Amino acid sequence: MQRVEFQADSIAHIVATVLRPDERPRVDAAGNGCFAVVHRDSIPEAIRVVRERAVDAVILSVHRCPSAQIDAVEHLVRDFPEIPTVALVSRHDPEASQALLDLGATGIRQVVDVTAPSGWQRLRELVSGPASRSSARIQGPLFDVLGEVPADTRLFFEVMIRLAPETVTVRRLAVRLHVRPSTLMSRFQRAGLPSPKSYLAMIRLLHAAALFEGQGLSVADVAYRLEYSSPQSFGRHVRALMGITSSEFRRRLPFAAALDRFLAIMVTPYREALQSFHPLAAGNGTTDTAQRFPVGATR
Repeated sequence: MQRVEFQADSIAHIVATVLRPDERPRVDAAGNGCFAVVHRDSIPEAIRVVRERAVDAVILSVHRCPSAQIDAVEHLVRDFPEIPTVALVSRHDPEASQALLDLGATGIRQVVDVTAPSGWQRLRELVSGPASRSSARIQGPLFDVLGEVPADTRLFFEVMIRLAPETVTVRRLAVRLHVRPSTLMSRFQRAGLPSPKSYLAMIRLLHAAALFEGQGLSVADVAYRLEYSSPQSFGRHVRALMGITSSEFRRRLPFAAALDRFLAIMVTPYREALQSFHPLAAGNGTTDTAQRFPVGATR
């Protein structure tokens, strides 16, 4: 079987931080090649970043978590449970010990002590793991249902799931997959499958359902996180696909239910067709991107 490789324009993890000035350059250095860092001066400012951007992790220095902001940390952990929050220890003193106790009471369970060199490696491992928990939660059940599929079919779904939050159109997705949009759409049509536009639209709604699980994001926040032009545009999209309002979608279809619905409608009935499908095929079962792209390398 041909190896398929994909390089999605080096999509980096984004990490929001609240650190001491002397800790910032050290975290920047640790993140080089692993994650991009957005520094803020307070926990409320970091929460604002989490609300406005697709943040993969938050790093809080125990030396920058005054007791007056502990309530804000508790809100962060409770409202955004899908985003790992890591407490960073760069020196040992009584204040740090007390801060650790306070942070533990908020629900933070990940603590990294970087006073030893191994701590920096541990930090990289914690914040540069899977880029998106929602992507992993979609991808795993999808491939469980599909079973063995051609390499380029697996690649198509891996890339689409990973890029769906920021990819509004099939044309943009096709560009990232290095295939002509018209070619991609005609291959789905000839195979008797739902259109790639339909798959992309439904997977974007799965990402929305995952975002709605946290209480910290409003409908407007989710709309902008998924690159809709406005909350009204998101609402029209939900109504067109689901026949309900975005608020009803949030209330009636939690992620697990939305995922089950997607698999039942878009995957299970087409399982046999997808197991012999080549969406990126150039002919004879090879792929348009065979020499450049290994399966699973979506970053």
